[in-house]
Amino acid sequence: MRKTFRTLLTAGFFVTLMSALSAPVFAITPGAAANGQQFLAAGLAFGLAALGAGVGVGTSGSAAIAAVTEKAEVRTTALIFVVLAEAIAIYGFAIAFIILGQSG
Repeated sequence: MRKTFRTLLTAGFFVTLMSALSAPVFAITPGAAANGQQFLAAGLAFGLAALGAGVGVGTSGSAAIAAVTEKAEVRTTALIFVVLAEAIAIYGFAIAFIILGQSG
């Protein structure tokens, strides 16, 4: 599982790096559409935020269940940590809308 995650993360990094390095080739004039690059940016923003939120919720959720099983008084605190991890996906969603709203 870790090796697969590491491989996917490395592949995503190289795809992002190659798309960032090839951006000057397009030579976009001001006021023209970005030839779909804003869609790539919005997709990456939301996709990576959702990936981070999934990892965060999985980690904090399992730890929260273990903590609540041991001591029931920490239920609210554990729930707050899970909600904070889930908020990352909402931030990615908002950034994606901001990126799509800036199309010329």
